[in-house]
Amino acid sequence: MTINFNKNNNGLVPVIIQDVTTKNVLMLGYMNEEAYLKTLETKKVTFFSRTKNRLWTKGEESGNFLKLVSIKNDCDKDTLLIQVNPEGPACHTGSDTCWNEENKPTFGFLTTLEKVIKNRREIADSNKSYIASLFEKGINKIAQKVGEEAVEIVIEAKDSNDELFLNEGADLLFHYLILLQAKGYELADISKILEGRHT
Repeated sequence: MTINFNKNNNGLVPVIIQDVTTKNVLMLGYMNEEAYLKTLETKKVTFFSRTKNRLWTKGEESGNFLKLVSIKNDCDKDTLLIQVNPEGPACHTGSDTCWNEENKPTFGFLTTLEKVIKNRREIADSNKSYIASLFEKGINKIAQKVGEEAVEIVIEAKDSNDELFLNEGADLLFHYLILLQAKGYELADISKILEGRHT
């Protein structure tokens, strides 16, 4: 890998640290060539600390190491993306990330939808919310709806109307997300099981 350490006068390149599993950005640091080579050698991310004016392996004092998974160079060969398995919080403040965010997996719009379901459940106004009405009717009704949607998607899978098939799939997933919350779980719990089966 060719890295342009000479682009900046200080011989440093910015390094974006990303959790390989959650894909969340954890922090930003800087490396010189020596820090880069030490990272490759030890498999623990090492930066050049501008405040300490020396090499600094993340976790050398806290034990919260960043275990190296992969390194990618950007198109200009002057910025690195390093994917890691973090051993504890990435930020010196104790936060998971340097943006004070939890390092939890997210699933794009499905995570947003989970939040909507949670909010509607907490509002619990069954006159205004279909979701709230399902929660009010209880687990048996929610499970029944999942079963109905599962049957409907099987029926549509045998036909040639792709639009109906996809819509029934969306209905099934939507009601399954409701059932997960009714049982005290979320999509991340299912993802963890699937990841465990394929590691």
